[in-house]
Amino acid sequence: MIAFIQELKTRNETLFYYGLVCLGIALLFFVLTKITTTQVYGVNAYFKPFKFAFSTFLFAWAMAWYCYYLPSFNVGFFNWTVILLLGFEIVYIAIMASKGLTSHYNLSSPFYATMFSLMAIAATLVTLYTAYIGFLFFSQSFPDLSNYYVWAIRLGILIFVVFSFEGFAMGSNLSHTVGAINDNSNWFIVGWSKTAGDLRVSHFIGMHALQVLPILSFYVLKNTKATILISILYGLLALVTLVQALQGKPLLTSKKEKNEIIK
Repeated sequence: MIAFIQELKTRNETLFYYGLVCLGIALLFFVLTKITTTQVYGVNAYFKPFKFAFSTFLFAWAMAWYCYYLPSFNVGFFNWTVILLLGFEIVYIAIMASKGLTSHYNLSSPFYATMFSLMAIAATLVTLYTAYIGFLFFSQSFPDLSNYYVWAIRLGILIFVVFSFEGFAMGSNLSHTVGAINDNSNWFIVGWSKTAGDLRVSHFIGMHALQVLPILSFYVLKNTKATILISILYGLLALVTLVQALQGKPLLTSKKEKNEIIK
């Protein structure tokens, strides 16, 4: 792990430190979930900025690692795009959480509606930039890298982009759940609904293909065909959970909820 961190810092010092800052902020938000009582949609308000900050940490470190393989890529411009746009989202989400207000789906005033739109634009720009990086990986050859590892990066980015854009389904619905309005449960951290379809499940699975598939391929599969097959199955898993959510069905239902449904 130490060797990985040292190598990551060498590859992209800017995103390395940005990711580290996001990790530190995420841990702070997690502590705040334990010592504050402000709630949004029935859960502690600081869970949302925690998840966004931690997800940004993972994204920043993953892209810092992958972009190193693109020697002609303008990584400096990409770095600051990520820092400014995703940093804006984290700060705004945290400010709204501190007030006990929603950041997403909030159309209660022209200002909040504008900020919601700006967050959508920020996320879209970062996703499109990532899609461009994915295009570079598909269009270029990498003789110094294992073929299975390159395919894992390619497919990881592809699935990430597809299910990042799934966020528009939540935005247009003004709710992350189908069959209830922004329902949450007591699932540890993720808070996925146990009573309604939750669009965040497929969003989470798809976006983290960016980390899961390359790691799995590099350390476990070590085979191109196996990597492609597992990537397809992984993408299908994200798709199935999306269809399930759109049908208003929760990923899992607790015994308590099952008994209430039967009654």
